[in-house]
Amino acid sequence: MVAQKQFLTTAYGGYLKQETPGENVELTHVERGAPAGELLRRYWQPIALTSELGDVPLGFRMFGEDLVVFRTTKGEYGILDRHCSHRGTSLEFGLPTENGLRCCYHGWLFGVNGQVLETPGDPPGSALKDRLFHGAYPCREYKGLIFGYFGPPDSIPEFPIFDSYDYPGDKLVPYCVTYPCNWLQVQENVMDPAHAVFLHTRVTFSHFSDTWGELPVMDFVETPTGMIYVTTRRWKDKVWVRSNDIIMPNLAQVGHIWEDGQDAKPFGRVGITRWTTPIDNTACKVIGWRHFHPEVNPRGIGKEEDCGLEKVDFYGQGAGGSFEERQRLPGDYDAIVTQRPIALHALEHLTYCDKGVVMLRKLLRRDIRKVAAGEEPPRSALRSGGLIPTYCHDTVLAIPPIAGVDDLELQEEIGRRVTEIVTEGDHHVADDRHETVRRLLNEYENTVASQAAA
Repeated sequence: MVAQKQFLTTAYGGYLKQETPGENVELTHVERGAPAGELLRRYWQPIALTSELGDVPLGFRMFGEDLVVFRTTKGEYGILDRHCSHRGTSLEFGLPTENGLRCCYHGWLFGVNGQVLETPGDPPGSALKDRLFHGAYPCREYKGLIFGYFGPPDSIPEFPIFDSYDYPGDKLVPYCVTYPCNWLQVQENVMDPAHAVFLHTRVTFSHFSDTWGELPVMDFVETPTGMIYVTTRRWKDKVWVRSNDIIMPNLAQVGHIWEDGQDAKPFGRVGITRWTTPIDNTACKVIGWRHFHPEVNPRGIGKEEDCGLEKVDFYGQGAGGSFEERQRLPGDYDAIVTQRPIALHALEHLTYCDKGVVMLRKLLRRDIRKVAAGEEPPRSALRSGGLIPTYCHDTVLAIPPIAGVDDLELQEEIGRRVTEIVTEGDHHVADDRHETVRRLLNEYENTVASQAAA
């Protein structure tokens, strides 16, 4: 690991800067054989919105590879190397058939698994096709997203179904936004709760609600799927505990975007499920779903119609507006992309509020090295009602300040206890996990509130 560069100690000392260091290759590079790329390839990854794929192939780029995704005329999905293995013509101009994709140039037909099914220009009886395969990857469609698996073909994992995919009253609306920078700096933003105080609230205007401008008590906790941040804020007579969820290595869940901490709620669930998928080393996509259920859109602020290809329904998530307009009112996109095409970790000066970023990098490094050593990457073995439990939530408890008790210490204790209930206990493998978590949170709220009233 590169040693962190120290601050300059001389006024007007720009000339005295040391030589610019290189990237943290282990964590940032994703091309074939790169350590992080090899980890990410061991998981199913979304590649496109289902709505992007019509009756012709869709070209895309992933892990530095040029590929196409297509749908056969009987509805089966496939991912193939973009260039025909005969003469290199782009299969973006291939023609879907009942059982594969036919190259326009000489009619070679490729099955969804890459098998060469026909080489019609060869003499009858030619056995060429019987021993050839074109590059291909497993592919499937799920709830408006197309997924691919890009790892070793002898160890294709189960497609994971998390509890946030099947939540009562929820509607999953697919969206994606392209970022012209490295995948990791986009993913790290989810574990940086301090930026919500400043970028999203204090620096320009309140992107979500004024409550976000309260500097929270912060903690960062490992979970069976990865890690969460824990932010605990006081807002009047309520305490708001929020956790974003990193599901290793590149899936993230975010709570209610416009939460204001004013209405009591126990274990309000996910507002966004999103992957940061590498296009190559210096470009990536945020792709996933906006959730629309009563807990995350109680006042109808979220707009389904504003979610889709290169758009989502909250501020600062793309290159919209002129550059000067974005300079005056910057959002996530501007803060993240301008860290350089690949952020230079050796030039950072990390502080207390960056503990989540440090933990995420540590977990990634751990898993990268496991894969490099020939081990399987970690996956949660827990199941609740057949689904994998997740830990993203907004919990607002009606707990006023307690006379004689330091309120920051009280908030810290509330955040710790709420997190224990959300992440620990036998109820996490029970079918009624959500109901049990909410009951335990309500019981805890009543106990602490009674102390305040005493």
